[in-house]
Amino acid sequence: MKAIRPSAYARFLNALDSLDRVSPSKKLDCIEEQLLNHIYLASVNGEKLLVGDVILLEQFGSQATLHGRLKNLVGKGYIQLMDDKSDGRRKSVRVTNKAEKHYQQLSECLTKALNL
Repeated sequence: MKAIRPSAYARFLNALDSLDRVSPSKKLDCIEEQLLNHIYLASVNGEKLLVGDVILLEQFGSQATLHGRLKNLVGKGYIQLMDDKSDGRRKSVRVTNKAEKHYQQLSECLTKALNL
């Protein structure tokens, strides 16, 4: 079978795969990745997300699934839950420096894939 010239997207996927091999313990499952993407985009857009808002996102799974994935993301160091000063029952969700570094690495992979 003749090999085809890899597209920019194929180069990007190869770069992502190499990131996963460098640090396999940091690998997120697909729901965690989608959830982190949602939280990150909200952060970039200056939106405040509460835990209650996140666990109502039905497109990512049940409330129990989402609550578990939030706990996993906290445990892996990608997000932190901050108590609301005006109402102690509410917690906001924020990305950590580790998450920002993760997205910086993804951006670098994309830039390299496009520049080849």
